[in-house]
Amino acid sequence: MTAATETQLASAVLMIRPVRFESNPLTAASNRFQGKTQATSDEQQDAAKREFDGLVDALRDNDVDVVVVEDTHEPHTPDSIFPNNWVSFHADGSVVLYPMEAENRRTERRLDIIEKLDSDFGYAVREIVDLSHHEQSGHFLEGTGSMVLDRVNRVAYACLSTRTHLDALGDFAQRMGYEVVAFDAVDRNGVAIYHTNVLMNVGEKLAVIGDVAISREEQRAAVLQRLTDTGHTIISLSYDQIEVFAGNMLELRKKNGGRLTAMSQQAFDSLTDEQLSLLQQNGTVLPIDIGVIEAAAGGSVRCMLAEIHLPRD
Repeated sequence: MTAATETQLASAVLMIRPVRFESNPLTAASNRFQGKTQATSDEQQDAAKREFDGLVDALRDNDVDVVVVEDTHEPHTPDSIFPNNWVSFHADGSVVLYPMEAENRRTERRLDIIEKLDSDFGYAVREIVDLSHHEQSGHFLEGTGSMVLDRVNRVAYACLSTRTHLDALGDFAQRMGYEVVAFDAVDRNGVAIYHTNVLMNVGEKLAVIGDVAISREEQRAAVLQRLTDTGHTIISLSYDQIEVFAGNMLELRKKNGGRLTAMSQQAFDSLTDEQLSLLQQNGTVLPIDIGVIEAAAGGSVRCMLAEIHLPRD
């Protein structure tokens, strides 16, 4: 596939409104961030819907286009609120579908949503690149959770885990024209971090990364050097900050051209004055309280946003 010129920041995102949200038992083994709530399933769903709608409203109030699609009651997809794991959208009109580790997450892949983007919202879908066949070999790559993409420089950063395998990663890179920068990352207890986007975000000029988690010194140096070589100013996060999802922020483009960085309230509260100053000099900083979603499902704001880079018809 010929790589199309692509901007780093999307000005539109896809979000899936939950209908049966709850902590997913099939993802608990690999996600140490989830399951930190005693709320019932109904309480989790009610709170998640409120938090979801609050994030939608905040983004729209700040001039970011949000395409909201309702989840379905059946099949039960407790993590459907995180669409960036099963799909990514690209400037050449391609849509990539990804192999998922948990069986009950695989039914999140919905072609009707892709068709709706084309038919109802005017986006041009020119090719579907389906990588889901890797599931048959037990190899997974959970979208822009497993990878943090530098779309301008065509670099895919990825920490390897049970949800991120080199075979599928290489397939994505070959088909989409990306260089892979893979590394190992662990939490403070030495457990593999399940998704790259909980410790890293690459924006237009800033890169936020919990490089303390990269367990091999030569890999850490290589990642930081690649970010520096591509002209990014680096904001390093501590383990304390990673654990409250400070790495799970996303930089977006407002309709007026300005930058906006969306993150959760607890992530925002963990930032130092110096870190916050750098982010605010870069553009608007938008913190949103999604505490129930974070505690129950182990994902945060970035996970809820699938950036739409598709061209318009």
